[in-house]
Amino acid sequence: MRKILISILILSTLLMVGCVYVADVQQGNIIENKELDQLKTGMTKKQVKFLLGSPIIRDPFHQNRWDYVYTLREGDNTYIEKRRLTLTFKGNLLEKMSNLGYPNPKK
Repeated sequence: MRKILISILILSTLLMVGCVYVADVQQGNIIENKELDQLKTGMTKKQVKFLLGSPIIRDPFHQNRWDYVYTLREGDNTYIEKRRLTLTFKGNLLEKMSNLGYPNPKK
């Protein structure tokens, strides 16, 4: 009888381990189409920050470069989406935009 109970306990524990739910993780800046359409070269840093929010990455060695990054990862640590918008400023004005995968991640 004791062996049967131990076997049932081990089996139920193994079955319960497989039922653990791990949530998807979204990190970074979600930029919509309407926001990206409004982004133009010649805008000031203040205007860009008002439109898109603060960048996720600000390199202290390249203060004229702002990176807006978004990642979506499934619970099993597989990346579904990676997006990056890099803005380069000359002085206080937006000079260049490099868009890799933005805008608007799938919902």
